[in-house]
Amino acid sequence: MPKNQLHQYRDITPEFRAPTDCVPPLKKSHAAFSIAPFAFDVTPPLNHALLGGLVMPVIGHDDPLEAIGYVLLSGDAPIVVCALDWAGLLNDAHFAWRRALAKAAGTTPDRVAVQCVHQHNAPFACPGARATALNRGLPAMFETDFFDACLERAQSAVRAALHAPRPVSHVGHGRADVRRVASNRRIARDGAGRVLTMRGSMCADPGLRALPEGLIDPAMQTVAFFSGAEKIVSCHYYATHPMSYYRDGRVSSDFCGLARKRRQLEEPACAHLYFTGCAGDVAAGKYNDGSRAAREGLARRVHAGIVESESTLDPQPLTGVEWRTESILPRPQPPPGENEAPSYGTDAELTARLLRDFRFSWIRRLERQVPLELSCLRLNEISILNLPGEMFVEYQLRAQAMRPGRPVAVAAYGDDGPWYIPTKAEYPAGGYEVSVAFCGADLDDLITAAMRRLLTGNDDFPGAQSSAAAAASR
Repeated sequence: MPKNQLHQYRDITPEFRAPTDCVPPLKKSHAAFSIAPFAFDVTPPLNHALLGGLVMPVIGHDDPLEAIGYVLLSGDAPIVVCALDWAGLLNDAHFAWRRALAKAAGTTPDRVAVQCVHQHNAPFACPGARATALNRGLPAMFETDFFDACLERAQSAVRAALHAPRPVSHVGHGRADVRRVASNRRIARDGAGRVLTMRGSMCADPGLRALPEGLIDPAMQTVAFFSGAEKIVSCHYYATHPMSYYRDGRVSSDFCGLARKRRQLEEPACAHLYFTGCAGDVAAGKYNDGSRAAREGLARRVHAGIVESESTLDPQPLTGVEWRTESILPRPQPPPGENEAPSYGTDAELTARLLRDFRFSWIRRLERQVPLELSCLRLNEISILNLPGEMFVEYQLRAQAMRPGRPVAVAAYGDDGPWYIPTKAEYPAGGYEVSVAFCGADLDDLITAAMRRLLTGNDDFPGAQSSAAAAASR
């Protein structure tokens, strides 16, 4: 892949489906469905920016960051799903990743989902914001050479995996509640319902920690692929900000990544992926004082949730695979006044300038009429919804209610161009999340309608009746 390939994607238009140079490198399989898991390192080097320059750059590494995914092969074009241990891919950065994975897999970018886990001591890439910041004398938000090297690794890993795809005979869904991890960040309110202060990822205030958990989705959901009796890919979905502590320059996959890695060590023959759900207003603050011991405890409890969720897996023959996409074009939110801009870290002036650059990049994208894409993978009656941005947990609960009695797993933090996506009911309540929401309250209706289109209809989908019957018998 040529160097500086990122710059190819700065003028991407809505016509994002053309398979211009995709060369299928597939090994033929006699199975109706097969899967090729892949993994590669995405750990930033020393001195690389973290969280787009909003926190201290890399001074050390506690544990590596990884991209883990799979290529699902059926009678249609391949589907690629990837979980990335980065804080975010925004706008053209997200397009670049999807385009690179699509090319390697021999498919089109609209059949690729890349979802960040959203750890904060990790890269946060937005090419447009980076260019604007550099022009104004600010530090680089990420290094293009490192970014391009990660895309080269991505393509190499996918091509290698496709030399030996595994047949898929069954798919299973599991669920278990995770205890003492997630809590709502917007729980402290005045009598009018306005947010007074945020109970963030870490919280040392005993009064805030004593408040109730608030609205969360406690469930860890697992969707696993089987080859006969052997579990070969296991995907875990849970909604919380995945940070225990950060801003110290030490790269880590943090407690959710550490939980996944522990499970991977226990089952080296199965690829384990972890996805963060709609966690824009959910974090571990009630149960996390920011200490190393708290990180270890959170990792243990998330790991226990993964194990318990997998213990409920009930594999059914895989008879149907469907991929759907929806595009939406929202309107930008007017920026807050200077005195309303949030402070992120210790340098409030730098924070405000970087936030303006991120917001400006989003506005420029909308001016070019480049939409957000949502996607849904259906496996029999299991739905996996891939969403953009930092969406509030209400969206995840809303999506699940659209298919009562049938599993809906949700991964957010795809294209993070819009930053936070509150529900329209939460905009009047204010708070940090609303102040860094780059779209207005009308985005709620657009996303909800798109989710409904993705999740409903097609009652004749292959495998629907057998899966529904299995779910009802549990």
